[in-house]
Amino acid sequence: MKLRTFFVIPAILTASLVLAGCTAGSGASAPPQSTTSSSVTEDFNSADVMFAQMMVPHHVQAVEMSDVILAKEGIDPRVVTLAEEIKAAQQPEIDALNGMIEAWGMPPAATDGMDMGHGGHMDGMMTEEDMAALDAATGTEASRLFLEQMIVHHEGAVEMAQLQVDSGVNPDAVTMAQAIIDAQNVEIETMREILQSL
Repeated sequence: MKLRTFFVIPAILTASLVLAGCTAGSGASAPPQSTTSSSVTEDFNSADVMFAQMMVPHHVQAVEMSDVILAKEGIDPRVVTLAEEIKAAQQPEIDALNGMIEAWGMPPAATDGMDMGHGGHMDGMMTEEDMAALDAATGTEASRLFLEQMIVHHEGAVEMAQLQVDSGVNPDAVTMAQAIIDAQNVEIETMREILQSL
């Protein structure tokens, strides 16, 4: 799929840097199973780094989309509740992902979600046009558009997280990825049910 290509190419470009970081962080002088340091700083690979660096702007955009819908009047109460839950869940994950990136000594994630949007919807990211449409929508149409966009957005996040589960080695990053898969699949089903009743 396009998404796999999107991940593999930058992963190859950064592989040597990441491997160097792994070597530095897991040298022979370090205790094999330290109980004093978080598992965040244990072994990690290029998949872990790419997952964290790409999921941050992905989550940031989900929070931005939620902020847009929460600022509107006449939104379905179920959509309002969902947007609030998305914000509450994803901001702590953003903070945790940024912490992982810093602990690994890797470059920070992009802060502008649109940096990931150049490939259209291959990772579930909204384009500037999508965000403008959501901003302009009102009432039931805004509720419907938010759900349609967030379903696509969540599907992209689930696919990204599955790649991490399949290819990552860092315990904390893999655990977070699986949590994203579980939570967002449930939210996708909830959003589809709400859409059918609008």
